[in-house]
Amino acid sequence: MFVALVPPDDAIEHLDEFLAPRREAAGFRWATPAQFHVTLAFLESVEDRRLDDLVERLGRAAARRTSFGTRVAMGGAFPNVGRARVLWAGLELDEHGETEVGRLAVGARAAASRAGIAVDGQRFRAHITLARLGHPAEVTSWVRLLDAYAGPPWTADRIALIRSHLGEGPRRTPRYEPVDEFRLAEPQTG
Repeated sequence: MFVALVPPDDAIEHLDEFLAPRREAAGFRWATPAQFHVTLAFLESVEDRRLDDLVERLGRAAARRTSFGTRVAMGGAFPNVGRARVLWAGLELDEHGETEVGRLAVGARAAASRAGIAVDGQRFRAHITLARLGHPAEVTSWVRLLDAYAGPPWTADRIALIRSHLGEGPRRTPRYEPVDEFRLAEPQTG
């Protein structure tokens, strides 16, 4: 399972349309639009007996955060452009959004940990995985292309708990099943 920020359909469609004519130019394993999300917490194994507690804690964690404006924009590679294994798109965030998305990741990881679920402890960086490379490769031109991309603006106002069924999607990719959704609070005005 994982906890994620999922862009709305129009943002996903816009990104997919941008990538569609370019996918043939590289032999990457491209993510499908159904897989576009920002992972806040990766939960390798969630026992059924811990699920209710996790859902309750994620709901409280989400309610402590406020919605924020963003858009899918720019790109990068992990671990770096010279020896990339993953090509990704980022989020354009103002100071409030940067703070909130970071706190969402911390809150989701803490909720899982308090529910007795092991959490992947990698450093958080808000990104959408676009492609995986079979072998490390130099991808500067791809990152430059993604740096020129800016999708439509949207409001991040909820997070989702998603179950991943490995190998059950198209071309043996994971199939994602939403388990629950948690709304963020509205920002205070005035």
